[in-house]
Amino acid sequence: MITITTTEALEEFCIRATSHPYVTVDTEFLRERTYYSKLCLIQLAVPGNDDEDAVLVDPLVDGLSLEPLYELFRDERVVKVFHAARQDLEIFFVEAGVFPRPLFDTQVAAMVCGFGDQVGYETLVRKIERAQMDKSSRFTDWSRRPLTDAQKKYAQGDVTHLRGIYEYLSKELEKSGRAHWVQEELTSLTSPETYTIHPDDAWKRLKTRTNSGRFLGVAKELARFREGYAQSRNIPRNRVMKDDALLELASTKPRTIQELGRSRLLLREARKGEVAEEILKAISVGLELPQDQLPKAPDRSKEKLQVNPALADLLRVLLKARCEQEKVAQKLIASAADLDALAAGKRDVVALTGWRAEVFGDDALRLCEGKLALAAKGQRVEVFEV
Repeated sequence: MITITTTEALEEFCIRATSHPYVTVDTEFLRERTYYSKLCLIQLAVPGNDDEDAVLVDPLVDGLSLEPLYELFRDERVVKVFHAARQDLEIFFVEAGVFPRPLFDTQVAAMVCGFGDQVGYETLVRKIERAQMDKSSRFTDWSRRPLTDAQKKYAQGDVTHLRGIYEYLSKELEKSGRAHWVQEELTSLTSPETYTIHPDDAWKRLKTRTNSGRFLGVAKELARFREGYAQSRNIPRNRVMKDDALLELASTKPRTIQELGRSRLLLREARKGEVAEEILKAISVGLELPQDQLPKAPDRSKEKLQVNPALADLLRVLLKARCEQEKVAQKLIASAADLDALAAGKRDVVALTGWRAEVFGDDALRLCEGKLALAAKGQRVEVFEV
């Protein structure tokens, strides 16, 4: 089991990887104590069964540069294969502003190939590779050194089994002509906006039922401060101020340190010093916002949709029938909210676009218009023209 600890060794492996059609990639990281994920280990493998075909890269070693890996990520001749890539991609985007291209995500591909909703890696290992994985090292502290043999074995398995899974799924997609479905789904994963959190927009994450513009104005300023402070110091936002404390302050609107100290939910560290001063400043800004600059409550129109319940039920049956017929995960096609929106007459839902329209959307519209009907035949549901 090879562990790479020098830039030269990493460059040698990455150069060798360019002679292969694909490389499998995974990471181990920690995020409990930081705002951004702390990269602790990178696993890489190319086709083959020799010891040097799969390596572990230790990014915590002083002097190791990951630039050879980023050069490999930019090489569009080599497919970069991940499973459930979102968190891995966020790490590389934050670290270096780079996205692996071209990208293949086996979780997305498995959903297209009929393995169910958000299928786990261990499930694919069992069903495709006919192997079992030891999960005991999954939640260990990957920042501690030295790594144990069990950790290394577990980490390496995340990319060695991935080779067979990728080869199987890519062949299935080629046979079914659905490769473009997967590429459509991966577009958002390689968009910077997916991973960029703007402090000005942080308030939109808050769960509040109030429509008061002044309350939301104060909450927006508090959330802006918290997000910027957490980002600049690379600490979890909840270490600055938890959501419930933020909403409490937006409601009580303290103006002095003494009033701030009466908060029931604010962390002790936030009641004094720089954080306390910034909290009071944010509240003051929120209170002084002109009326026309106050944020508006999130659009809750979806909650007020005039849904035709019978039609919504028929759409659910149609979705199930089509997904069983096409062997594709229902969750990938449409959510329950999408179906309710369709049954309420909405037409700006993702289920009506792209490849989803081919599988379900076009028929869903015809069902809504009374041009299709459903009938039970044995264990199956049949769709026919009216």
